[in-house]
Amino acid sequence: MQAPVHDLSLLFEQLGLKSDSASINTFITSHSLPDHVVVNEAPFWNSAQASMLKEALQFDADWALLVDQLNERLHTQH
Repeated sequence: MQAPVHDLSLLFEQLGLKSDSASINTFITSHSLPDHVVVNEAPFWNSAQASMLKEALQFDADWALLVDQLNERLHTQH
């Protein structure tokens, strides 16, 4: 798989969230996930956001590496 052409700020834009570094860090620190919760099943996503994340992982899309990074960061905050 090639390196993604996107970065975490673009993923946040795709999700309809503020995408500057401070907003991303604030989101991550305030939305930590327990180990048993899959990132796309987190209760704070709306249905469109959850679908985008699920499809990115399911189809190994360009976004998959970034979704993995987001997943890891959300799980290390608790």
